[in-house]
Amino acid sequence: MNSGEDELIRLLLKRQSELNSLLELTRAINKNIATPVLIQMLEVICRNYLQIGKLRFLIAEGNNYICISKYGGQFEPTGELYKACKHLKKIKEPAALQGVSHPVLEAYDFFIPIYQKNKAIAYALIGDFNSPDDMVSNDINFMQTIINVVLVALENKKLFKQRLESERLQREMELAAEMQSMLIPVKGYADDHIDLSARYLPHQNVGGDYFDFIQVNDHEYLWCIADVSGKGISAALLMANFQASLRAWVSVEDDLPTIVERLNKIVLRNTKGEKFITLFIAIYNHSTRKLTYVNAGHNPAILYANGSAVQLKMGTTIIGAFDELPFINPGELQIEPGALIFNYTDGLLDRETDTTKIWNEERLMTCVKKNGKLTAEKFNQAILNHIDNNVKAKPIDDITVLTLKFK
Repeated sequence: MNSGEDELIRLLLKRQSELNSLLELTRAINKNIATPVLIQMLEVICRNYLQIGKLRFLIAEGNNYICISKYGGQFEPTGELYKACKHLKKIKEPAALQGVSHPVLEAYDFFIPIYQKNKAIAYALIGDFNSPDDMVSNDINFMQTIINVVLVALENKKLFKQRLESERLQREMELAAEMQSMLIPVKGYADDHIDLSARYLPHQNVGGDYFDFIQVNDHEYLWCIADVSGKGISAALLMANFQASLRAWVSVEDDLPTIVERLNKIVLRNTKGEKFITLFIAIYNHSTRKLTYVNAGHNPAILYANGSAVQLKMGTTIIGAFDELPFINPGELQIEPGALIFNYTDGLLDRETDTTKIWNEERLMTCVKKNGKLTAEKFNQAILNHIDNNVKAKPIDDITVLTLKFK
């Protein structure tokens, strides 16, 4: 057998070994092998097959680079490795480092950059490289192929994880929306004493809006409107617990400040101060026509009567933020026939762009005075129509409106 045949056989065996290495790596990737094991396989191929004595492998992670594989020689800080690779930013293909004057790069034989859409996504530095001279080019190309295969696998793992996270978040939002819809008690109510209408307009993200209406006894009605900080399933669960607590205390306690104090302790105990609730809550006695209310850091409800509109601001601070509420100053009013109370959450005023010149509390008060003689249902529609016709910016949160007309 002549030397030419020997060379051919050696080359064929080399190719067979390369194919076997790629096959093993591909099988491992298809089995979704863990990232550390995948990196170990890369290192085994580099050490045992390509005879690479020293390796540093950096990949892009957001705006930074991390070193995911290193062996051989004295380890350098990742920052120094990155700066050394950036020193070669004009090099787009694998290159020998002989003659390069740099304190870090002098310890390596080859530099392999990986670019994607003109952006460097990975760098490899190879040292103590014992490949035969006639096979160096082949081995460097194979090394580049292996690195690309590993990078694709890592990117697929990242995309798969992101998809799972997206699906989990989507399901969480669906569950939160289902819970929230179950917590909305009524859209309308009417009897000889009051006329109530409510609208809930969910945003694309499930927010923490909540309202409730309870006929406490033959003479009294209680209602509230609230906004829980945060979104998603945690906000929905807090709302569900809040509703259960509110209804439980209303059944045994008729003093509004005491109910608010109890609710504050319950929310604080459940959330450890990490979430809070703004709340407007009121009790109306149709026999005495007396209204008692507490505004706990919420958008003030608006009382319309005889052509005038006033904000109901008496009360306390947000609930769930303090062990003890620093003060509670309930408001008390006599409600005249034909009066109207408009309750809303901050989503009614908040928009994607600055619309404060065309839509704010002052303009809302003007709308209330203009439409205060309407029925509760027609009043809500008039407010929402005004926004649709005059405020083009999209809302950034859920919108809840709750209107009561007193007979």
